[in-house]
Amino acid sequence: MRNSYQANGFGSNNFEGMWQAFEELRSGFEKRSGTRAGRGEVRTAVLSLLAESPMHGYQIIREIEERSGGSWKPSAGSVYPTLQLLADEGLVSTEESNGRKIYSLTESGREAAKDAEGPVPWETAETTVGGGHAALPKAGFELAQAVAQVRRTGTPVQVQEAVAVLDEARRKLYSILAQG
Repeated sequence: MRNSYQANGFGSNNFEGMWQAFEELRSGFEKRSGTRAGRGEVRTAVLSLLAESPMHGYQIIREIEERSGGSWKPSAGSVYPTLQLLADEGLVSTEESNGRKIYSLTESGREAAKDAEGPVPWETAETTVGGGHAALPKAGFELAQAVAQVRRTGTPVQVQEAVAVLDEARRKLYSILAQG
């Protein structure tokens, strides 16, 4: 974030600086929201889930989102090509059921799932809601949305109250860092 708004702080006379700060916060979190996985994480997640039971692609997407507490929802554009690649490698077989392709691991796929290094992606610190960093961008983004709403529709008194709440939140956040 730029320092242009920090010199004047978030005081009641600096609404534009506050707005600029929250816009930068919001845009930064939109870009870094927990919807992208690191290299190989989709593959690891798919293998891990299929080791538990056969699933269709949409089930895999939903299961990853649920297990990550909503911090990671892979797109169909990453899951289905991964499934196709795994099928091409002989690690996954498909069966048609009710108009859907159900994917299951082959024997080679079960071995690959066992050999996958590290924890499954939804158990890492980056995607564990409450225990890692993934919850912070979501909370920050939701706070920025609330601030934007107060700015657009709040009365002058409501805006002043919101500024006081934000000042207190900022002090508490720095206090948390000071404890560590």
